Amino acid sequence: MSRTVFCRKYQREMEGLDKPPFPGPKGQELFEHISRQAWQEWIAHQTMLINEKKLNMMDMTARTYLTEQRDRFLSGQSVDQAEGYVPPSP
Repeated sequence: MSRTVFCRKYQREMEGLDKPPFPGPKGQELFEHISRQAWQEWIAHQTMLINEKKLNMMDMTARTYLTEQRDRFLSGQSVDQAEGYVPPSP
């Protein structure tokens, strides 16, 4: 049986991550409070932001921006979208 967590983004019990997404206290916090689905959605959104906004990941400002966006996204708050992005309709 897979591990479940009470997901901070979706406010319900969901399948958890297999391991912390990165080392340190923040990685452990995400492991304990973020579902696999929310993390996968964040990865897709992060990729879109990096590509569409042409972020340079060597730039500390871009990395700080993504960290802020990640925390907002995984808390269920509104986040930046790429200019002109239209989400696919269901």
